Amino acid sequence: MQYRGNKCLNCNQPLDVSDVYCPYCSQLNSKKQLSAKDFFAEFLSSILVYDSRLRNTLKDLLFRPGVISKNYVKGQRLKYANPFRFFLSVSIIYFLMEGFIGYINPSEKDNQLGLNVKPANEASIDSLFANQPPEIFTPDSRGDTLKAKQLGIPLYYSEKSLDTLAFFENYSKRSSLYMSYYFRTKTENPVVALDSLNHSNRFKNRWLYSRSITWYKIISNPNAFINYITSKIPFFIFFFTPFYALFFWLFYSRKKFTYMEHVIFLFHIFSFIFLTMLIFRIPEVIVGTNFFQIILFLILGPLYFYLALRKFYSQGKWRTLFKFVFLNIIFFLSFLVATSLFVVASAAIY
Repeated sequence: MQYRGNKCLNCNQPLDVSDVYCPYCSQLNSKKQLSAKDFFAEFLSSILVYDSRLRNTLKDLLFRPGVISKNYVKGQRLKYANPFRFFLSVSIIYFLMEGFIGYINPSEKDNQLGLNVKPANEASIDSLFANQPPEIFTPDSRGDTLKAKQLGIPLYYSEKSLDTLAFFENYSKRSSLYMSYYFRTKTENPVVALDSLNHSNRFKNRWLYSRSITWYKIISNPNAFINYITSKIPFFIFFFTPFYALFFWLFYSRKKFTYMEHVIFLFHIFSFIFLTMLIFRIPEVIVGTNFFQIILFLILGPLYFYLALRKFYSQGKWRTLFKFVFLNIIFFLSFLVATSLFVVASAAIY
């Protein structure tokens, strides 16, 4: 009581000395100077409070499908961790652990991704570039061959020759030329490269040269590109989920759920997947098999999704089963399209 004041030190809200906490911002009503004891007591208190929310979240998420979403929507917000933050935290921790496992045991990471791809060698890349000899062009074929020798690349197409071709053939051969030139010279600057190739310095050529560098890097080291995409998966799912929630909103339109409540339900489903993968990953590394994740995606995950649908939306088993099958089909198709766009976009900025 002796340390209480008549004004909140955090938000300046007027207080009475009987107020233990500020009714506006919830800060403790105290003018006492901060001591080491107070600081560590507040620190431990915040950990214990978060630990309580984390414990409730883990327990209900893992062992009570759909219950955590139902309780959260009904208003039990302080009991659980924020579903969006929890999903990002769990998924990022999972991929950080994957990166650590891959760092200490590279073969384990390749096995996890199903990769045994070796970096492309010089001969294999040259064969991609030189699939069409420059002699197909007239009357510049002899000059193109001479220019290729001067630049030290396996083929050369003059811009005049390329402009006589159809769009797709023009694009393909121009990309091969730019990739070949980058492979030999490692010239990153499009302006310098185009000047050496005697091609016009226009936006289309600069953009295509930059994309050709990207495709060269992907072809020569596909593992690095796959690792790059994998690291972005949590954010991809984070932005994919609101789109997928539209189908739930349409499918359960007779239920009195808002769109955001469907989104929360889906984030809890994806959080369960990543959390279970995180738990299974350690025994998988020890045993040296992907058996647990196969069980997760073939049996445990679908069963959990079905039970969560029944509990959260409170519908009969046959109606839930029908919607379960349909929503899985929608998920597969929409995820395939979204993943394709995601890979293309990732390649564009890689």
